Amino acid sequence: MSMEQEPRTIFTRDELISQFKSCGVKEGQHLLVHTSLSKLGFVVGGAETLIRALLEIVGPEGTLMMPSQTWKNLDPATGVHWEAPAEWWPVIREHWPAYDKEVTPAIGMGVAAEMLRKWPGARRSDHPARSVAAVGKYASYLTENHDLSNIFGEGSPLDKLYRLNGSVLLVGVGHDKNTSLHLAETRASFPSKQTVYESSAVMVDGKREWITYPTQAVDDSDFVRLGTAYEEEMRVPVHRIGNAEVRLLEQRPLVDWATAWMERHRA
Repeated sequence: MSMEQEPRTIFTRDELISQFKSCGVKEGQHLLVHTSLSKLGFVVGGAETLIRALLEIVGPEGTLMMPSQTWKNLDPATGVHWEAPAEWWPVIREHWPAYDKEVTPAIGMGVAAEMLRKWPGARRSDHPARSVAAVGKYASYLTENHDLSNIFGEGSPLDKLYRLNGSVLLVGVGHDKNTSLHLAETRASFPSKQTVYESSAVMVDGKREWITYPTQAVDDSDFVRLGTAYEEEMRVPVHRIGNAEVRLLEQRPLVDWATAWMERHRA
């Protein structure tokens, strides 16, 4: 007798719509989505079908936002070009392409995020390393005026989602991918908070320039511990679609709780 294999799952758009609705996704929501498409199972049509399903649910009054970060457009000394020997770093600094929000691909954000940035009507923020892309009612509002030095803080796309009473949808990923916790980092007071300097290639008056800008240092090393504590205290339901755990979290209470947690637990 052969060993039982894990059941294979296949989803159409209509089936995904039904599944996400059962997780609490609904019309008019403004969602920041982090997803690992492969964890769902076999989605007929892949990333396109996932995005169509979510857009169908939130409708014309809702918004979808996903990270479209281009973090290789940072100084190689930070380790983002680990495959390149140090003697190549000056060449990278001089020749890495300037960020072009219409062209520059997202890096490591997943196939759905990369597709969303090219979706009809999509808007993308101007940050050369930490951009987001959005489609829907508040796409322009969420993505405009993304300040170089204020990546995740007040007036950033994350803060604007907070003002809209938006939600976070984690599909097949954990709190280590929960970018909204960086908003809590900017609000929390803890002794180790510090400013660092980052550098990126940007276009300035039609010319490529390598510029350096101050920004708050970020640290996601305690995000999983924080997220686990939040789920336990707030009794957050963990749904399942296919092989993916799915969490739908209201962003505002999450960020408020996480801010207080960091002030208690970070040195």
